[in-house]
Amino acid sequence: MTFDDQGRRGPRSVIGGVAAVVLVGVIAAGAVLYTSGDDGGERTAPPSAAASPSASTAAEPVPSVTASLPADAPAALPSLLARPVVRPEQAFPEKSVRLKDGSRYQRVDLATTTSCARGMSQELAALVDQGEGCVRLTSALFTDPEQRSRITVTVASFRRVEDASTVFMMASMDPVTYQVVSLDPPPGAGLPAVPPGSAGLFERLMTVRSVVFANGQWGDGAETEQAALTQQTQGLLQYANDNVVAYEQGGHG
Repeated sequence: MTFDDQGRRGPRSVIGGVAAVVLVGVIAAGAVLYTSGDDGGERTAPPSAAASPSASTAAEPVPSVTASLPADAPAALPSLLARPVVRPEQAFPEKSVRLKDGSRYQRVDLATTTSCARGMSQELAALVDQGEGCVRLTSALFTDPEQRSRITVTVASFRRVEDASTVFMMASMDPVTYQVVSLDPPPGAGLPAVPPGSAGLFERLMTVRSVVFANGQWGDGAETEQAALTQQTQGLLQYANDNVVAYEQGGHG
């Protein structure tokens, strides 16, 4: 199945007008980590032309931004970057997920593409084009047992750490403009899509060569119970991030 028949939503506003950002710093296995109803088969992303322009209007030029490796970048980094990028089944191995806090979620869709621009806002895709490119973008849609939440977690993997750093930095500064798109439930899931124009929470973490995004919304578009939605969004973000980190640091192949 392909990401071409996949429902998706374009850029949205941020609940409360402020993006939630997880601030974590990790050094492990010699790698510096910067953090601020499917069958598992591959699906490809919809054409980038379908992406909606952000509220900042598409006419504004994308700023030229570059990032460089820190002077103390680990010696193991070249060997880590030589590994293939994380695959969908490695980033999202389970349909039924139980987090460390005991909360449970169901993965209702999984989509992946090597044409990363199809799963990004136009501004983010233009920013990525300034570097050496995104290798793979994989998104998974989760919901809670009550089927109230719609949380899309996306892993964007890059050829260079510098490009991942640039994307992470810009998405942290302006999460509405530089965002990945959210998945709508597939027809077979029996879940309604979030109403157009609904606000959402944006979170992100950076691993060795990937940026992991999480976009959280209530299914009815409500802007209430933000603490509960934040907990779900951050929990699933950390779940995916842990899977990506384990792979990228050579923990499993």
